[in-house]
Amino acid sequence: MKSLSLKSLSGIILTFLIIMMSNCSSPKNQSVTDLPGIIPLPVNMQVSDGQFILTPETKIICPAGNDEIRKIADYLNQLVKKSTGFQLIISDSEKPGKNFISLQTGSLPETGTEGYIIKSNRKGILISADQPNGLFYGAITLWQLLKVNSNGNSAVMPLVQITDMPRFQWRGAHLDVGRHFFDTDFIKKYIDIIALHKINVFHWHLTDDQGWRIEIKKYPLLTEVGAWRDETVIGHPWAGKEPIKYDGIKHGGFYTQDEIKEIIDYAADRYITIVPEIEMPGHAMAAIASYPELGCTGEKVKVRTTWGISPYIYNVDESTFRFLEDVLTEVIDLFPSGYIHIGGDEAIKDQWKGSKKIQQQIKDLGLKDERELQSYFIKRMEEFINSKGRKLIGWDEILEGGLAPNATVMSWRGVQGGIEAARQGHDVVMTPTTYCYLDYYQSKNTDKEPLAIGGYLPLDTVYSYEPVPSELSADEAKHVLGAQVNVWTEFIAAPEHVEYMLLPRLAALAELTWTPKEMKDPDDFKKRLEAQVERYKMMGWNYRPLE
Repeated sequence: MKSLSLKSLSGIILTFLIIMMSNCSSPKNQSVTDLPGIIPLPVNMQVSDGQFILTPETKIICPAGNDEIRKIADYLNQLVKKSTGFQLIISDSEKPGKNFISLQTGSLPETGTEGYIIKSNRKGILISADQPNGLFYGAITLWQLLKVNSNGNSAVMPLVQITDMPRFQWRGAHLDVGRHFFDTDFIKKYIDIIALHKINVFHWHLTDDQGWRIEIKKYPLLTEVGAWRDETVIGHPWAGKEPIKYDGIKHGGFYTQDEIKEIIDYAADRYITIVPEIEMPGHAMAAIASYPELGCTGEKVKVRTTWGISPYIYNVDESTFRFLEDVLTEVIDLFPSGYIHIGGDEAIKDQWKGSKKIQQQIKDLGLKDERELQSYFIKRMEEFINSKGRKLIGWDEILEGGLAPNATVMSWRGVQGGIEAARQGHDVVMTPTTYCYLDYYQSKNTDKEPLAIGGYLPLDTVYSYEPVPSELSADEAKHVLGAQVNVWTEFIAAPEHVEYMLLPRLAALAELTWTPKEMKDPDDFKKRLEAQVERYKMMGWNYRPLE
């Protein structure tokens, strides 16, 4: 007789518990919309008669010696305390008894790598998943089943059976810290917010014309010089109604490598991958202010103090490529993400056009024009990133002049870039401005809204978005990894302003990237959003009130 492995034994125990939990309740065939305020909407659920009563004596059972599941139990316990005011008991007992929440991983391939199953009766609740990240998402759903702002010595939740899994593998939220710097405490808070929406990618925009925010030890001037601007333009400088004014206040900051490691670990505990972005070849003014030889003119410039797009662009000397490779080496050593974002957007090429040296380089390389030179630039960087075992991702301008062989495209100027890339066999993340740019106003009555870049993007419009363009065939559609929202911060200087722009629109993105397309219902979403907003209040998050 063969001995059972620990994994096989765990699978047997998990199967037994699922059968026992299933036999202890009589589920009624009710739609998933009967769930109280769960966002994103689960794929499948049933509700049974009765309730599970949570008390300070309730035990969270997790396998002995499994530190990862213990962290999930601790996380769930923190959420329960936030909702109820009391904590639960965490135990590794093999005999749950009564009044328990059991966390188990085992062989559940039907849920995929991020899915989970919840089964409950009056005695206890079983959350099971194939992988720990699925267990984490199940814990969040369980928390959402609690009545918001429960207090006293008990709380109740309905008896349910849920089988749930996400539609897309990339469920992203972006934050620009180049235009305005936010400290590590707020970055962790941002991660907490997106984690509780089951977002799994944090796209961290770390460099731009207005600031370089990541410590690079080989090039200390990037943070000594490039992380600071003398002042910041006030309001909309392009409005043309008044002379341009500045606040006269030095602004800046950066994250040390130790701080970045701490944030990466913090995100990993919430099953969020951080994708770092280092802009090139444009949006390079802060870097060129630090090291003028990286530019095309050799002139000494300062970090940009106004918005818009700077004409300063990296040159294509071998020394500049060595600089960028050195920078990316330190970035790759820090971030475990499979993707490294290199920007590639809004690269004004006037300085390339005006440089005799660069024009000669275009001829020597056998290229047709500056667009092909940018493609050459991106392909050089992709070869290096690939040599480090990572993948390059960039904004859809990287399509211009010919796409790098293995690149993933982030489609922001509408959906056409995503369509084109998918048809070429490249993976795509959809993030078009008309649906996903959360720096846009949330009302047409802009006088009653905090300052924004412009545009109009209400909650309903975000929720209506469908990430897979109808123009794609079934095979082409497989290249759509998912979607993400972007928070650009030219006009967002305070953490509470970031939260206001993010919430509740993030909830819409969470649902459209998780829930099957055919299950989306805007009216039902708004009903469930009322409970979600109560959670925002409970967590102390700022948000735009529902209309």
